[in-house]
This record gives sequence, C-alpha cells and structure tokens, in this order.
Amino acid sequence: MTETQMDQAAGLRKVSKPHPVRVIAVASGKGGVGKTNVSVNLALAMVAEGKQVMLLDADLGLANVDIMLGLRPQFNLSHVINGERTLEEVIVAGPSGLQIVPASSGMQNMAELTPAQHAGMIQAFSEVGHDLDALIIDTAAGIADSVVSFTRAAQEVIIVVCDEPTSITDAYALMKVLNRDYGIQRFRVLSNMAHSMQEGRELFNKMVKVTDRFLDVTLDFMGTIPYDEYLRKALQRQKAVIEAYPRSKAAMAFKNLAKKADNWPIPRNAGGHLEFFVERLIQSAQ
Repeated sequence: MTETQMDQAAGLRKVSKPHPVRVIAVASGKGGVGKTNVSVNLALAMVAEGKQVMLLDADLGLANVDIMLGLRPQFNLSHVINGERTLEEVIVAGPSGLQIVPASSGMQNMAELTPAQHAGMIQAFSEVGHDLDALIIDTAAGIADSVVSFTRAAQEVIIVVCDEPTSITDAYALMKVLNRDYGIQRFRVLSNMAHSMQEGRELFNKMVKVTDRFLDVTLDFMGTIPYDEYLRKALQRQKAVIEAYPRSKAAMAFKNLAKKADNWPIPRNAGGHLEFFVERLIQSAQ
C-alpha cells in the first residue's frame, strides 16, 4: 500500500468512527407530574432540530408512550425479553421520524425484571441505531429497580417535578437513593406545569434548599414548562403538543429545552459501569 493509500484509509476510518450518543433519562419521584409528556415532546423537539432520536419507553409494566401518540405497535419489549423478537424488530416509527421502542402495559412480570435482565436490555442497544444522535429514556415513576438501572446507564438525568408537596418529597427521595446508593451526583431539574416562570424557578429553589442540606449533589435548573391548556388538548388528540400546537407556550418551551440539551457536554470516556452505547464512548476516545 502506497503512502497516499494509507492516508486515504486512515481518513476513511476517521470518517466512519462512530460518534457518541447523547443518553438522557427522564425520571420523577411520583406519577402524574407529566414525565412521559416531557419525554415525548423533548424527543420530538430534538428531532425538529435535525437530530436522529430514539425514545425508549422504560416504564416496562405500565407503558403509555404508544397510547399518547396513537400508535398500535405489534411487538414490544416483552417480546424481546421472551426471545420472540430482536430489539431492532420492535422499533416503530413515530411522528417526524422519531424512533420508538415500545414497552408493554398491564404485565406485572415486565415490571419485575431482574437487574441482569435490565443489563441485557441496555447492552442490546449497542446493536441498533448506528446513526443515532440521542436516546431519551422515559423511566417508570419512583425508585423501582428499572429506574435505577436506566438512570445509572444514562449520561444525564432529568427530574420532573411540579409544585405539589408529594412531587417535591418523592423527587427528593429518588435523588437520595440515586446519590447515596449509586453515586449519581448531578441532576437536571425541570419544573413542569408551572403557572409562571417565577413559580418554576421558586420550585427549583425549594429543591436546592433541601438537597444542599442533606445530599452531596449538584442540581441544575433545566427550565420551566408552563401550564398550558393546549397540552391537554393535544393529549386528547393523541398527539404531542409540539406537533399538534407548535406555537403554543408549552411547545415553545420544549423547543428551548431541546436547544439547551444539545449544548450539554457528551462524555468522551466510559464511566466504568454499565452504560448505553458504551462501545461508542470507548471508540470515540481512541
């Protein structure tokens, strides 16, 4: 091989080098705070920014991403766990080219998977989505084993809270478990269904006041999603608000959040524990 050919081969390897995937877990201490709505609309807002995005419905026993978007997938993650389908075979096309990995609803055995099964699922993602820019994980509410597995395997953890005592208390409990037992030290807090920007900021300040006193964590204020009647109307139409009402206050807020998330740094090295797309982190560092 001539020197010129060697240079060309090296150039091709450099071009084909896989880029890291931005992995964001969306979690909440309790249900009913709009976590899935956030996951769906954030994912679609990132698609609108020109990104290749996959949305994983990780509320394994009570999934509802497909219902929210009016989809009727033939297969889901339960078929993957049972060995009936590969992960790639259950991916469905959502709005605007969003790739969705649907889970099952009303199946208790899916909500009781072992940590080893969660790990197998996480590793399976290395075989799909070669052109992906981002993976959004809509976790279950609370502190179930699946929530721990998927948040630990992500690079960023968004905690969705609304201005209710139980939402704040349960969000704190979730962060406490993830911090003290699993070493997660940074969380991005999203104030949802706030009646003003000031209310959203004050809710974040409440969280900071408690965590600064009792936990060794850093909270970053991701922003505020305003209370918006168009969100409810979009849900009734089984559409994301960013598509059904793109000029609504909520839709504009999600678009701003997507731009903000795109500027978050992507780790260039593996963290030493099980992670989504860890091979790409290793290869990109070489």
